Amino acid sequence: MHYWLVMPAAGSGSRFGSASPKQYAPLAGRTVIEWALAPFLADSRCAGIVVALAPEDGGWARIAARLQLAEQATPAGAPARRVAAVVGGTQRSLSVRAALASLASAAAADDWVLVHDAARPCLESYDLERLLTALASHSLGGLLATPAADTLKRAPAAATGEADARVSETVDRTTLWRALTPQMFRYARLCLALDAAHTAQRFPTDEAQALEWQGEQPLLVPGAASNLKITTAEDLVLAAAILRSRHTSATRGAPMRIGSGFDVHAFGPGDFLMLGGVRIPHSRGVLAHSDGDVVLHALCDALLGAAGLGDIGQHFADTDPRWRGADSRRFVAAVLAMLRERGLEVANADVTVLAQSPKIAPHREAMRQEIARLLGIAAACVNIKATTTEGLGFLGRAEGIAAQAVVLLAESAPWAPRS
Repeated sequence: MHYWLVMPAAGSGSRFGSASPKQYAPLAGRTVIEWALAPFLADSRCAGIVVALAPEDGGWARIAARLQLAEQATPAGAPARRVAAVVGGTQRSLSVRAALASLASAAAADDWVLVHDAARPCLESYDLERLLTALASHSLGGLLATPAADTLKRAPAAATGEADARVSETVDRTTLWRALTPQMFRYARLCLALDAAHTAQRFPTDEAQALEWQGEQPLLVPGAASNLKITTAEDLVLAAAILRSRHTSATRGAPMRIGSGFDVHAFGPGDFLMLGGVRIPHSRGVLAHSDGDVVLHALCDALLGAAGLGDIGQHFADTDPRWRGADSRRFVAAVLAMLRERGLEVANADVTVLAQSPKIAPHREAMRQEIARLLGIAAACVNIKATTTEGLGFLGRAEGIAAQAVVLLAESAPWAPRS
């Protein structure tokens, strides 16, 4: 079974109270939309992803760059995680329809399409599995939902704000459910339902409603109430607590995975060095098949070692023309993809640069920030040190540069890969 994912992300999020859309708000070391995408990126059944953006969107480019870096560096034989973007509409349903249209040449009529909110960062892996299992042989589809738990009050239709909101009645909650996402429907059925709604100038607030207007009854699949939608800034605090709680629960009592890595390159012609993904001016370059970033090479070796996946030479051989002059950040992205497939994530990293020159201190913070960004962890979890060999050996004679890295891996909490 495979499916396509559509993610509407063209809304302005006016209630969020921020200059930038809520899907780009920082959350636990990533952005909200990266957390929302993560369970699908980790699922080999997801055939492709389409994100629908506002025409003036200014935040997606940096997210796409990280995703593209990971895709380009995917090792041979590993499934690609294609993420495309289209321009969305002024209504959620218009954005979803634009994304569906982009799949017209790839998706079959009865293929499954999942629609998930860009502002829902806390989807549990077992909720995704429950939805896919429950609907696998269903002719139409359905959605994750949770029964209404609170007592519900209705206000008069005229109430427009806090000052004039009054209770007109208490609503019976017995048969009420709160709709969540993902919502999952057959491709052609969803396209037809949305087209019919738009022709009638109707704009459903979710995909299920479009099918309901066609007389259909989508299946309700119980999901976790923790699958919250970020609406206000206060919701970010709750989402961070949920993600932190899952990580703590998953890693408590888990065995530590520690790895170390070392790399060295001789100096050669050039006027800069790449260290930790940062371009550093220098009187020499390095002799290397790729960009010769000893820090990221050592880091990759440490990550691979902690996961029991060999070394950097096995995965990115210096005899492979694909890696000639390659940006070493591609290696890091590829290694992290391997870790995610095995349910592992980086807890912290400690790097030591060994060289007489250049001086690392002026560049330490930039290196730390870039490595943290690459690893998807807080900068406080990355440490950069530098030392010389007191004039001894080839390093002391300024013939080259080396780096050593030590990392700690933990088991991922929110989206362990499907076994």
